[in-house]
Amino acid sequence: MTKRPIEVLHVYKDYWPVVGGIENHVRRLATGLARDESFNVRVLVTNTGFHTVRGSIDGIEVIKAGRLATVASTPLSVALAMELARQHPDIVHLHFPYPIGELAYLAVGRQARLVITYHSDVVRQRRLLRFYRPFLRRVLANADAIIVSNPRYAAGSPFLVSHRERLRLIPFGEDPARYALTERRRAVAAAIRASVPGPLTLFAGLLRYYKGLDVLIAAMRDVPGTLVIVGDGPERVRWQTLAAATPYADRIIFRGRLTDEELIAHYHAADVFVLPSTLRAESLGVVLLEAMACGLPLVTTELGTGTSYANIHGETGIVTPPNDPRALAVALRVLLDDPERRRRFGEAARRRLEREFSEQAMLERTKALYWEVLERPRRREIAPGE
Repeated sequence: MTKRPIEVLHVYKDYWPVVGGIENHVRRLATGLARDESFNVRVLVTNTGFHTVRGSIDGIEVIKAGRLATVASTPLSVALAMELARQHPDIVHLHFPYPIGELAYLAVGRQARLVITYHSDVVRQRRLLRFYRPFLRRVLANADAIIVSNPRYAAGSPFLVSHRERLRLIPFGEDPARYALTERRRAVAAAIRASVPGPLTLFAGLLRYYKGLDVLIAAMRDVPGTLVIVGDGPERVRWQTLAAATPYADRIIFRGRLTDEELIAHYHAADVFVLPSTLRAESLGVVLLEAMACGLPLVTTELGTGTSYANIHGETGIVTPPNDPRALAVALRVLLDDPERRRRFGEAARRRLEREFSEQAMLERTKALYWEVLERPRRREIAPGE
């Protein structure tokens, strides 16, 4: 008798074509798992409008529940809980933090086993956290397993301390082949380099409050060449205004959101990749893995998170203190002035990606965890107040 596929439902606030580190990770995970006939994968997120829509993306069934409003970067959706109640998965895989998804699981989803990928602490929304803390503790206590992408973040999170026996380290993964330097990409990268004064420093990511672009813009006063900023987000207008007010505004270029192909060409055009984040909301930075796949040396900040787990100081790049424009400028100059060091660090970054951040390893470890969760006795229900 053939076993039926394991039903897995990923729950988060957004999904492709919304672009972001968590959104990209969920997409990679869902599409990768779906290639295995042992798993039937669906995704439940929120829509940008009031109505619930159903469709298929990359062959994955995606349900986008109607959204009432967005408060503190959190889509409010009653429809998400209603849709979760209609589903009958074996495993609900929550991508934390998204309070509405976690509350929906506690309310209507507890017939399924619970796996949580703990992407980040709640950092900025302190008022929300005061209300949400009891529910946060409850959903973590109900989890059959909690995935962390790196040991540094787990060690520094006050919310994970009492759940160590259920923590599982599964680093995020990328497939280096996806970023190979084809002739087409080589030509586009050459055109990008020819269009701006070199050397070229690249930032990519959602333009959110914790990304530290104000620090990077200040640092560019003492950094030669051009800074290219790829991405969009709520801070874009503020940071564009800040850059425009500098005497070196012509050396800071905002490219906005690009296609995957355009972004990969920019990685190959760049001399250095920089992620100047300032807060623990930056748990790892999937863009670091993308840059590593393209053989770029890295400049990151020491946050006590996965940014310094991916980027090893003195081996794959340079780690600087956060919120320090002078230190950031020095690190960038050290690399931009030394082509041999850039080459050595970039090659080491690619090797580290292949060794520690393989997409296939991520998928196999996740599948093994699902089987483990389903085969062992179910955790007891955690009552309110425990």
